[in-house]
Amino acid sequence: MRFAFSKLFYALLAVGLVPLSLSWNRPMLRWLALAYDLILFALAIFDGWNSKLPARVRIERHFGGRFAVGAATEVRIDVANHTPRDLSLVVKDEYPPQMKLAGTREARLQVEAQTSSSLAYGLTPPKRGRFEFGLIAVRFLSRWGLVWKQARVGEPIAVKVYPNMRRAREAELKALGARSFVAARRKSQWRGEGRDFESLRDYVRGDEMRHISWTATARRGKLVTRQYQMERDQTILIALDAGRLMTARIENETKLDSAVHAALALMSAAARAGDNAGLLVFGRKIKAFLPPKRGGEHLDAALEALYAIEPEMIEPSYSRAFEFISANSRRRALVVVITDLVDEEGSRELLSSLKLLRPRHLPLVVTIADRDLKAVVREPPENVHEMFTQSVAEEIIHLREAALRLVESQGGLALDVTAAVLAPKLLETYLRVKERGLL
Repeated sequence: MRFAFSKLFYALLAVGLVPLSLSWNRPMLRWLALAYDLILFALAIFDGWNSKLPARVRIERHFGGRFAVGAATEVRIDVANHTPRDLSLVVKDEYPPQMKLAGTREARLQVEAQTSSSLAYGLTPPKRGRFEFGLIAVRFLSRWGLVWKQARVGEPIAVKVYPNMRRAREAELKALGARSFVAARRKSQWRGEGRDFESLRDYVRGDEMRHISWTATARRGKLVTRQYQMERDQTILIALDAGRLMTARIENETKLDSAVHAALALMSAAARAGDNAGLLVFGRKIKAFLPPKRGGEHLDAALEALYAIEPEMIEPSYSRAFEFISANSRRRALVVVITDLVDEEGSRELLSSLKLLRPRHLPLVVTIADRDLKAVVREPPENVHEMFTQSVAEEIIHLREAALRLVESQGGLALDVTAAVLAPKLLETYLRVKERGLL
């Protein structure tokens, strides 16, 4: 039995001190005071033992939405009093200690009969994954008001923390600009050098000769250019490396975290462009696979597949991943491999495995740099330490560029960016691929 004495109990206990203070020459008053105190303690214990939280008092935990990395989510404890008497409660929630608390998770509530009250506070998850909420601790005043009785209600509950789609959407808007706003309202005709004919227009200096419609030119008596729109219903397959190099931390997150949000931004942009996007997560083995599709439900499935993925401290198997892609994606696709390269030697397996994707697919190898190395070597060194730092940076740049040139020599595309600009640069590259009709 867990309880604490109330203010009323201590006030009554103080009353028992009055006869005790008058018992200097009256020993009988001491025995009366002792009997009074024993009876008071017995009544308090009986009151605590006999008092229970009424079954018609409902205490439930509700969430303002699903949890996302770096986004505050409201947690609300609702107390509904369906009994004929008023209740005085102290409610304290047991939340995951890894999350950042905003507000207070404990409050004293006065809940009148046949009414309800609530406690609300905010939590911000620091990372993706699964987090545990414990029971709700409740203190309520006993029937006679002599003690506060403590109980634990509810059940432990696990919540999923998903990648932040708002962050992915912001990257999409940053990369695509006004065209993304148009696409959000209607299916826009993004023009480029795709293969789908869209319309005819007057020739403008700078148009390519191969786009001139000579038939229309002869009919109109002036140069006319064919205008194309970017093809829809193409296939994008994003392969996320969850191996050793993706465990590196940049500020408060791993490289894999940056890759996850970039992948979601690309999937969202592809859906708006009318393309099908798929997802593959691999380490030494295949961790997750979503066949290329589009639509809101497909993005939800991607969130579900990515929320608990963590990088592992072993080298990834590119050959196994690319063999899986070749076996499960028969249609030509832009295969976006988000990974990291250290140098030509360390990336030998990736480079040798690219032939498994060519010529059916178009690979785009995206590497995530730890920092902007070019900015390190841009300024002349001012001391010996900076000189050695720049020497190391220049060597790393040279080795990374050599490895990426080998990717391009095999018919693929390469992109080397920092985590801060990964998502917008990736989307810009995807858009250029569509505009140039490379798929």
